[in-house]
Amino acid sequence: MPSPGGYSYSRFCELHRGFESKLSPTMRQTHAAGERLFVDYAGDGVPVVVDRLTGEIRNAQIFVAVLGASSFTFAHASWTQALPDWIDAHVRALEAIGGVPHLLVPDNTKTAVIKACLYDPQVNRTYAEMAAHYDTAILPARPRRPRDKAKVEQAVLIVERWMLGRLRHRIFYSLAHGRRERKFWMQRRSAKNRHSNARTPAETKLGTSLTSVSPLAAMLFRL
Repeated sequence: MPSPGGYSYSRFCELHRGFESKLSPTMRQTHAAGERLFVDYAGDGVPVVVDRLTGEIRNAQIFVAVLGASSFTFAHASWTQALPDWIDAHVRALEAIGGVPHLLVPDNTKTAVIKACLYDPQVNRTYAEMAAHYDTAILPARPRRPRDKAKVEQAVLIVERWMLGRLRHRIFYSLAHGRRERKFWMQRRSAKNRHSNARTPAETKLGTSLTSVSPLAAMLFRL
């Protein structure tokens, strides 16, 4: 209970620090068109039968990329999350967008970031070379700060629920087969957004983003 004369300054600061420690403030992120492309891998993969005789199954990894302003989402299946597949997925994402955003925002996966740091992260050299090839920059999210990449976290949930949830009972016998199905369901998702969002159509937002991204390089980046 407060004393009749009020709190002393030190007591007030102590109580305020206790109150402040219980808060979890958040700031709404506003994304400029064509500014950022957030990238990550989905937690769930797609099982693919690699040997029909033995029934051996291998899990394909799902790369997800999303534009900050338009929420245009790209998903791609690959066998691993290693550097060659990581770079290839980025190249395919930029081709699908038809341009290059100003910033690429990955998390601190070892494939992308050798040494995480709040002020000067050390980016993988090949990844940096790819960014330089497309005249863009890499801005990793801060370590242990998932809200920095909330856009792609939400996109991963959409991919897992909308696409992978529908494919959970399908049997794929090749990675190419899985990629065709992935493309089909992502196109259906885009069509659904266009139909249900008449006030701010997805294609209008995407069109705005595409006018703001830089043009693709004449030559694709290859390892």
